[in-house]
Amino acid sequence: MRYTPAAFAIALLAAVTSSAAFSAAEAPDPRAVQLAAEGRAALDAGDVQGATDAFEAALVVDPGYSTVYLDLASAARASGMQGKAIRYYRIVLARDPENLAALAGEGEALAEKGALAGARENLAQLEALCGATCAEVAQLNAAIARGPLPRVASAEVSPDAGVSVN
Repeated sequence: MRYTPAAFAIALLAAVTSSAAFSAAEAPDPRAVQLAAEGRAALDAGDVQGATDAFEAALVVDPGYSTVYLDLASAARASGMQGKAIRYYRIVLARDPENLAALAGEGEALAEKGALAGARENLAQLEALCGATCAEVAQLNAAIARGPLPRVASAEVSPDAGVSVN
C-alpha cells in the first residue's frame, strides 16, 4: 500500500514516454510536408520571412515533424539569428541525439557566433558518429575554418543626430 502512489507514477511515466516515442515514428501529416516544401522554395528564392511563416504553419499542423525545425534553423541562420537557430537544432537533438544534420547545423551556428569550442565539440561528436569523411564533418570543418560572422553595428541613433546647431 505504501508503494502504490510511486508505482502508479512510474507506470504513468512509462505510458507517456512510450506513447511519445511511438508517435515520433509516425509519418508526418501531408499538409505539413506540403507547407515545408513551400517554405524551402521560399527560402531558396530568398524570402526568409515567407519561408519562416510556412515552416511555422507546418509545425502547427504537425508539431512532431522534426525536419521542420531544421528548416526553421536554416531560415534563422539566413536572417543572421544564430542563437535562434541553435535553439531549433537543440529541439531536434533532444528528440534524436544522433541527428547528423542537427549536430552539424548547431556546430556551424556556434562557429558563426564565435563559440568555436562548442563547434569543435559538435565536430568531435560528428566524427564519432559518422567518421572523418562524412559530408557533415567537412561542412562543419569549413564553418570552423571561416570563423565567426562579422558583427553588425548597432542601428541606434545618436542623441545629436539630425540636430543642427547654428
